[in-house]
Amino acid sequence: MEQGSIVTGKVVSIKKFGAFVKLDSGEEGFIHISNIADRYVRNVEDFLKVGQEVTAKVIGTTKDGKVDLSLLIDQERSESKANFERRLAKFMKDSDRKQSEYRKRLDSKRGIRKRK
Repeated sequence: MEQGSIVTGKVVSIKKFGAFVKLDSGEEGFIHISNIADRYVRNVEDFLKVGQEVTAKVIGTTKDGKVDLSLLIDQERSESKANFERRLAKFMKDSDRKQSEYRKRLDSKRGIRKRK
C-alpha cells in the first residue's frame, strides 16, 4: 500500500491501544489510539465499534507488517482549509493596506488632498 492513499475497511478488533481493521483489499491494518481523533482518546470504543466501516489514510507499515492507518483525514483537510483561509485573509488585508498606501503616494504626487 502506498503511503498517503485512502483505504476503506471494517473494524475487526478493538484493544486499549487501538483498533485492527480488515481492509477491503484483504490486508490487515491497524489504527493506533493517537490516530483515531484530533483530541484525547481515553477509550477507543468511544470512537470505534467492531464491524464499523472506516475510511482511513495509510501512514506507513507497522513492525509486524500491518498497514498503519490514521482516521485523521478530515482533521488534515479542515486544517488545510483553515490554513488557506487564514493565508487568504492575511493576503487580502496586506493587499488593501498596500493599495491604500499606493493611492496616497499617487495622490500626493498629483497634488490631490483628501476632502473632508
